[in-house]
Amino acid sequence: MVMPMDQRKRVFSVSELTGQIKGILEDGFPSVVVEGEISNCRPASSGHLYFSLKDKSSMIQAVMFRYRTRGLGFEPADGMLVRATGSVTVYAARGNYQILVEGLERAGEGDLLAMLEERKRRLAAEGLFDQGRKRDLPRFPSRVAVITSPTGAAIRDIINVVKRRNPGLGIVILPAAVQGEGAARELLAQVERANILNLGEVIIIGRGGGSIEDLLPFSDEALVRAVAASRIPVISAVGHEIDWALTDFAADLRAPTPSAAAELVSESRAVAIAEIAQLASELESGIMARIERARSALGRFEPSNVEARFMRLLLPASRRFDEAKEDLARGIEAGLAESRRRLELAGRGLEASSPEAVLARGYAVVRTRTGQAVRDAAGLERGQDVDIRFARGSASARIEETGL
Repeated sequence: MVMPMDQRKRVFSVSELTGQIKGILEDGFPSVVVEGEISNCRPASSGHLYFSLKDKSSMIQAVMFRYRTRGLGFEPADGMLVRATGSVTVYAARGNYQILVEGLERAGEGDLLAMLEERKRRLAAEGLFDQGRKRDLPRFPSRVAVITSPTGAAIRDIINVVKRRNPGLGIVILPAAVQGEGAARELLAQVERANILNLGEVIIIGRGGGSIEDLLPFSDEALVRAVAASRIPVISAVGHEIDWALTDFAADLRAPTPSAAAELVSESRAVAIAEIAQLASELESGIMARIERARSALGRFEPSNVEARFMRLLLPASRRFDEAKEDLARGIEAGLAESRRRLELAGRGLEASSPEAVLARGYAVVRTRTGQAVRDAAGLERGQDVDIRFARGSASARIEETGL
């Protein structure tokens, strides 16, 4: 826009110039749709939402008033790709132009769903999700491999459920990132490691709930193929009941939550022993009923032949009864002995891998004063105070020197 000659010579006040710019921008852009990444997201106590939209080379301020934010189906956050609908306005007090946002939606999610549906159809056509390929889980596994984040809520839920239902079940934790760049590669590597090293009789792979982008690593094609090809049965426990990932379809079993997956692999041994006792009681009752029927039949015999006939009828049944009881007792005893052996082995393994056992072998845990565990000396600074926990007791120290 070329300014008229008389405008070039005119001296404007700041308010006058800002007013003219405001009019030009607001009249020129009454309705726009802008796609960008949210940055500097600041929800105000008033309920209004202030943020910036940016791409690789530019940034624009944005504001969304409280009555507009109430209808959002998600919580805006930094780094989120969105599509904003609104108008361009000028905040005259500061001379800033910004977008007055009337509507906000996540961008790219529809494309992601379309991509996942296409991948799902293609892999299903190859037979990777066929029900006939799926295997039954062992009823009483002695060890389960869990592939998830070592710091997430999912692993805590799994451990708590197993500890409550079957403390003797061994848990091997295979840590992996569960979202973000590189997560799919880490998950794939742990599935392969569990199979190569035979780290469990069942694999649980999963995480807590999240957005479609958060769960995307569990729909990675290479990971889905590895889950389908796993020699060890796999339970996929991704998100909450309404969430889904392609590993759910490739796994031998899909659990709605990580806690539900733990329930599936930790059937109570007390319940199983009660079932055995019930079966034994039913068997004994059946044998005794047959004996009673035999006794009734003996009443029709002549007195002189009663004893001989009775013995001929009773002895085979009695022998079968004794043999059945002995076989049952031997079977129960063998099962209990095997269970005790597995419980003992699992207990030793769990004890050897517990944090207390690691500390007892001479290791220590170093934490900053904020409670963060120190895993890399590069994160420490000279003169920084740290706390050190040993197997017995703790101490404080100050960093004098660091090195790699």
